[in-house]
Amino acid sequence: MNEHQKVNILMVDDQPGKLLSYEAILNELGENLIKVHSGRKALDHLLKNDVAVVLMDVSMPELDGFELAGMIRQHPRFQETAIIFISAVHLTDLDRLKGYQRGAVDYISVPIIPELLRAKVSVFADLHRKTRQMDQLNRELRALSARLIATQDEERRRIARDLHDSVGQVVALLSMNNGLVLSQAEKLNDAAANALRQNGLLVEELSKEIRTISHLLHPPLLDEIGLMAAIKSFVEGFAERSDVQVTLEISPEIGRLGPNIEISIFRIVQECLTNIYRHSGSKTARIKIWPFREDLLNVQVCDEGKGMRSANGTSTPQGASHGVGLSGMRERVRELGGTLEIKSNGKGTTVTAALPLGTAITHGA
Repeated sequence: MNEHQKVNILMVDDQPGKLLSYEAILNELGENLIKVHSGRKALDHLLKNDVAVVLMDVSMPELDGFELAGMIRQHPRFQETAIIFISAVHLTDLDRLKGYQRGAVDYISVPIIPELLRAKVSVFADLHRKTRQMDQLNRELRALSARLIATQDEERRRIARDLHDSVGQVVALLSMNNGLVLSQAEKLNDAAANALRQNGLLVEELSKEIRTISHLLHPPLLDEIGLMAAIKSFVEGFAERSDVQVTLEISPEIGRLGPNIEISIFRIVQECLTNIYRHSGSKTARIKIWPFREDLLNVQVCDEGKGMRSANGTSTPQGASHGVGLSGMRERVRELGGTLEIKSNGKGTTVTAALPLGTAITHGA
């Protein structure tokens, strides 16, 4: 929706003459004016159109304005729709209170001041237009974020493959050449031989570091065997490197999942364990992955550390954002249509992601 795109204004009154007068007053706004003569017709139009403002009479047969407003507010889609009552009969403070209780944003009495009605409707129409523009921008930002995450995952996969294939081969050749030179140096020069032995150890350490970085960027097991094998391998390596005792519980019902779900679950576990090592001070971590329903998978990571802290030193409230890593997790979960819940206090942090699978879980690898 662009800045000048028209919005719909629904005018509801059982008297055609009043509708014509509202139309004459509001024509200057340049919006789409929809006239209906009953509450039932109004509901039909609301279900079929995006309405910015509902301008309605209170006194109508069959379904009066108060009843209609109550029905409109019961529908989740119309929680924010602006409702303006107009009445020549119900003018007491109790009537106005009843109107506001039914969700009205304004209550206008007859006779109507045209300039005042135009001004009020214009404000709510512009607010609706700006809200829709913001919604569109948010959708575009989420789509961009999803593309960036996908691009990042693909780039990680490419770098990991290059490290394993290209750089790994160079290091292997370097090790072979070092071995050949060492065999000759041992016959001639002890100092040179010792230096070459040290080189050999350094090359071996370099090879291990390259493999570790490659697997952290994108574990080959994720593509070759699947998520569960990749997580088990990562957890074992993490526990060895970090001295954090990790308990892993994976339901045997879970087999291969979609590639986007598998990479998202792996990154959630990876990011959580990294945060535990860097920030929590916990010596333990617990990971649980299980099907909550046939179409919903839960991923939970818990620790017993100091918890997340907000800027003022208090515990981070449930669901609060905390750092770039958690923002990335939220984007992944949102893109999959799931939810991410974070509970944290001085006794630890629990991160729970609920991910819809779309189809039944595939058994076996």
